[in-house]
Amino acid sequence: MAACGGNTHDGEDSILEPLCFPEEPPVRPPGSWSPCGEVVVCVLCSDSAPLSDKDRLLKHLLLEHKLVISDVKLIADFRRYMQYWKGRFLEQPITDFCSVIKTNSNGPVEKQEHYFLLCDVLPEDRALREQLQQKRLEEILEQQQRERDDTSFRRVCMFCSDEFTGNRSSLLNHMAREHSFSVGLPDNIVYSTEFLDTLQSKLDKMTCYIRPVSLQCLYCEKTFRDKTTLKDHMRKKAHRRINASNHEYDRFYIINYLELGKTWAEVQSEDDREMVDDEEDDWSDWQSHPMCAVCLFCEQQSETMDKMYMHMKEAHGFDLHTLKTDLNLKFYQQVKLVNYIRRELHQCRCYGCREKFSCKDDVLCHIAASGHVMKLPEMSAWDQPQYYFPTYENDALLCALSDSDSETDETDHRGDIPVIAEDISNLQALKQTSVLNQLLKNRGPYN
Repeated sequence: MAACGGNTHDGEDSILEPLCFPEEPPVRPPGSWSPCGEVVVCVLCSDSAPLSDKDRLLKHLLLEHKLVISDVKLIADFRRYMQYWKGRFLEQPITDFCSVIKTNSNGPVEKQEHYFLLCDVLPEDRALREQLQQKRLEEILEQQQRERDDTSFRRVCMFCSDEFTGNRSSLLNHMAREHSFSVGLPDNIVYSTEFLDTLQSKLDKMTCYIRPVSLQCLYCEKTFRDKTTLKDHMRKKAHRRINASNHEYDRFYIINYLELGKTWAEVQSEDDREMVDDEEDDWSDWQSHPMCAVCLFCEQQSETMDKMYMHMKEAHGFDLHTLKTDLNLKFYQQVKLVNYIRRELHQCRCYGCREKFSCKDDVLCHIAASGHVMKLPEMSAWDQPQYYFPTYENDALLCALSDSDSETDETDHRGDIPVIAEDISNLQALKQTSVLNQLLKNRGPYN
């Protein structure tokens, strides 16, 4: 399951978006984003340049070898790309792979030159670029998973003196909730420490050898003479967000790694209707994959609910059927109860007595030792509108809940039963200050 989210205070709910059960096991830690010490070797000679200075190598290829590589900015891993073609050029002549462009074709022969263009029109080059893109995406997802699982995070908020430890999401959610500064959902961000360092460097006043660097607004990027003036500007102008047009931030967002040659703007503007062919809209060969329900207390999964109910009863002593019968729970009350238990365990709290623990294992030991497995607080504690929303967005257990017998009977006389609206005044107040509301107001590519 996803790692426990951080809290600034005991009892504070830090889940600001649906969690998600992992579909793959944790992967090995990847290398760093782009090591400046890496060296790239020319594909046609022994000349080389640091990866951070690849423009010098591209200039060398053009002037010395008359070789042009198209769309270099779309190559996910330039070093591996060059290594691959260096090996291929040793095996076959360059003309087998590159388009030949003759300059001054109508002039004297001695003034004519041949340039070579290496581009993704060549199927082999296109396949290589896609392979490198996929490899980079896998590495980015591995890095993101490592950051999700990391509990050694420690950092002070950029806007106040509160310090956060445990997981990056606690700080990111705090800044969104308390300071209306949202950089997007934590699960959309990668290299978060470096990202926060970048933002902090813009807000802080630093001195370099040439001239002092003034304090900078993160949105409009204007500079100010002191931090107080900068804070007032960002607050009054509602500039507590980043500039989506600044490509310096692109590498910190997963969306920019998804598809080869597409920016976040192109991915977001895609119309799914273009992908549908009405004439070939045939779903006869569709094969659905059964969703596995995950146990409330451990990682056990099952494709059938009978097995899952039996597992929870035998392994953990939790009988959802008994609770449903004893408390006469309607369908949506069962939904709220499941979401409540999921949320409390994710927050490392006992759902029966609300006692807080340092990790989920300690919670489960406490629940078993104290006999709180079948103990629930007053119904008013969990029968709340907020628990309509799933704690885990792909929670198959919710899809398999069934109506109680009494609820089925009531549906036959639905016209005789007055419908009383649930009090959602609390929910409306929460909505106005929620991260989601801020994202809708300040909608950008990374939200």
